[in-house]
Amino acid sequence: MAWGAGDAPRAVLFACTMNVVRSPMAAAILRHLTQQRVYVESAGIRAGERDPFVDAVMNEIGIDMKLHRPRTLRELDDTTFDLIVTLSPEAHHQALELTRTMAVEVEYWPTFDASIVAETGSREQVLEAYRGVRDSLFNRIKQRFGLAGGPSV
Repeated sequence: MAWGAGDAPRAVLFACTMNVVRSPMAAAILRHLTQQRVYVESAGIRAGERDPFVDAVMNEIGIDMKLHRPRTLRELDDTTFDLIVTLSPEAHHQALELTRTMAVEVEYWPTFDASIVAETGSREQVLEAYRGVRDSLFNRIKQRFGLAGGPSV
């Protein structure tokens, strides 16, 4: 594992609106790429329910999501993170509020909410939207953390 510019956080939180699509994907990808050598969590601002499309597209790249249970920031056992990556505007606002009481770096990665497509699209359109989010997060994580491993998707 190689980190870029000596910037190696030991604990990373990915946050989005409901901890159903974007943040669990990102957390699972970082865990996979670092072979679990970094403490990684994900959480949402509001409670959500598991999304079977996430399971499907993550299984396609060999990452099993069946143990993921959506949870909110309030439900986290540990809140000592070096970096919080927010994936939605609402999560970013909440993370910035946390910086009032925590010394933590916050980065905003605007990420499309693929669940919007699930409301009106065909199954294949939905899967393509979820794959797009997965692939974008995979490549962004590899780039941000200077990680090699696994094919670029």
